[in-house]
Amino acid sequence: MTKKRVWELDALRGICILGMLVVHFMYDLNVYGGKTVDLPKWFLLIRQYGHVLFVLISGVCATLTSHSTLKRGLVVFACGLLVSYVTMFMDFILGFTDLRIWFGILHMLGVCMMLYTLFRKLPFWALAPLGIALIVLGYWMETLTVSVDYLFPLGLRSASFYVGSDFFPIFPGFGWFLIGAAVGKTAYRRKESLLPRVKEDRLILRVLRFVGRHSLWFYLLHQPVMFAIVFLFIA
Repeated sequence: MTKKRVWELDALRGICILGMLVVHFMYDLNVYGGKTVDLPKWFLLIRQYGHVLFVLISGVCATLTSHSTLKRGLVVFACGLLVSYVTMFMDFILGFTDLRIWFGILHMLGVCMMLYTLFRKLPFWALAPLGIALIVLGYWMETLTVSVDYLFPLGLRSASFYVGSDFFPIFPGFGWFLIGAAVGKTAYRRKESLLPRVKEDRLILRVLRFVGRHSLWFYLLHQPVMFAIVFLFIA
């Protein structure tokens, strides 16, 4: 019997993905469509920190699944590498300036999932402070400049290396992931919805849940679709 999914986590993930689609479409309009769009402050805040919710949800979900987190992490990281290869081709060969992604959200999430296999047996009261410590470490790393170019996946950047248009380092990312895992081991310890009385079959919730369940595909395919829209109908 297939275990029932926790619908609100899928819906929240769907909200994150739809937010990402809007952010990236605004970027494409500005950079490639030649359209100046005045963005409100709340939108800029979402663009800067919206990914945190997505990572937290991923941490929660890592405690609910019976499947191999390591295997899932390898798949997500491989998809991140695919994104890197495609964007490097578009940047270096086709001339889409500064489009390349060296270490984006998929790279970071893939690493977090793989690393979590080493920490999954820890109780929530150990995961939470460890996560907070790694978050503080990550934001402290942002204040540093190092002389080595290739430590950027950890969060250490050099002045001479462009880290890419979509950069999400392991620290503080893994810290947020562990906070999510701590939430999963407490609030979702029964692996059931916290909102069982909500009618999840409502249209808007069905859409959000669908997007959330297929978030990886939406991430991989959204930019080609948006490029086509911008270049065919707007630019």
